[in-house]
Amino acid sequence: MATLSAADSEKLKNLQSAVSSLPQISDNEKSGFINLVARYLSGEAEHVEWSKIQTPTDEVVVPYDTMAPVPEDLAETRKLLDKLVVLKLNGGLGTTMGCTGPKSVIEVRNGLTFLDLIVIQIETLNAKYGCNVPLLLMNSFNTHEDTQKIVEKYATSKIDIHTFNQSQFPRLVVEDFMPLPSKGISGKDGWYPPGHGDVFPALLNSGKLDALLAQGKEYVFIANSDNLGAIVDIKILNHLIQNKNEYCMEVTPKTLADVKGGTLISYEGKVQLLEIAQVPDEYVNEFKSIEKFKIFNTNNLWVNLNAIKRLVQADALKMEIIPNPKEVEGIKVLQLETAAGAAIKFFDRAIGSNVPRSRFLPVKATSDLLLVQSDLYTLSDGLVTRNTARKNPANPSIELGPEFKKVANFLSRFKSIPSIVELDSLKVSGDVWFGLGITLKGKVTITAKPGLKLEIPDGAVLQDKEISGPEDI
Repeated sequence: MATLSAADSEKLKNLQSAVSSLPQISDNEKSGFINLVARYLSGEAEHVEWSKIQTPTDEVVVPYDTMAPVPEDLAETRKLLDKLVVLKLNGGLGTTMGCTGPKSVIEVRNGLTFLDLIVIQIETLNAKYGCNVPLLLMNSFNTHEDTQKIVEKYATSKIDIHTFNQSQFPRLVVEDFMPLPSKGISGKDGWYPPGHGDVFPALLNSGKLDALLAQGKEYVFIANSDNLGAIVDIKILNHLIQNKNEYCMEVTPKTLADVKGGTLISYEGKVQLLEIAQVPDEYVNEFKSIEKFKIFNTNNLWVNLNAIKRLVQADALKMEIIPNPKEVEGIKVLQLETAAGAAIKFFDRAIGSNVPRSRFLPVKATSDLLLVQSDLYTLSDGLVTRNTARKNPANPSIELGPEFKKVANFLSRFKSIPSIVELDSLKVSGDVWFGLGITLKGKVTITAKPGLKLEIPDGAVLQDKEISGPEDI
């Protein structure tokens, strides 16, 4: 670590003293936080030298199709699965979609939530192979209590569910670099969860890591709870165990919708995640092009549990710090965060796997919800699968106006979700309401004039249309 200036050393000393007297967090959290701030102050942010970036070979980013097939013997497969744990990142609130509480309890399809689907998937897997794959949920202090209540409904399910919390760090006041909670801001506003890079120390600090190792578990599959495509893949697990890979990041071919996503590069002999924030300004357009950087990170990660323990204990996981400025009650604050994908360069024999796009189906907004609730997908055993009737390999692009942003408003504006198997794009803006049994095809744009309530009637079939009033339907 670079040495600190006298002024920064003084800042850190004062911060340390203020943090040590905060009763809300553990000693582990206090030292983790101070460590992160010290790294931030030392300015050790790595700037990538553009000329040294190389495109990873197929040995580094392994094409999914070239991985060995899954063993046909069920007993062999069971042995593989008994080494696995599934961990879903469950710290996020559904605030962007107008929900209170964990995002994972938004209903996705047929009245089932993200969490219901995840539980059904793992139950089905355990029943099929006679294995015991447990589910871990990493909550934040924002989602912990609600999740505990929700998990109770699975008490009788045939799956072990464990929850643990990621760290809770104090927000930093930009002006004097002191913790916000010591300024008299009580309650949750003074704190933040430091990003999903915290999953590694949190696993160890919670005691879950040692408990899993004691049960003979070897690998954890980590994914966002809102990615409906992130299901257990025995082929990837088998490959990692055969090749002793400590870390695998699933990547998938980039489309124009994914240009900001992180990508994998070979850099000074190691595989590394390159995020848009690390790219020098003059190369941002090159980074966003899909010619040079053809893949992006899905945040589906497979990691060896023993390797996590080794690296966390050695304090070796120095992931890039992501500064996230916010404002609380008029006070400018800073959150320092890390991302789990950035840890790839610290693990031995780390690889990427170039997987089919179907393994990346996140629901970040109501436009994504429209896709997964429509006839474009079917649901079976907790798996959301693309309808084979759709000929276009890409999903339709959907833009819904602010009237549709919150889930409750979105649901009230559709009597039923339209058929979109033959849709290319949909843009909706203004006060628009959809009736029952509507079919959308080709390119459809619906723009209600200001002050006009525009109702699309039951059974309407709209193909390649621009609609701004009832007369256009």
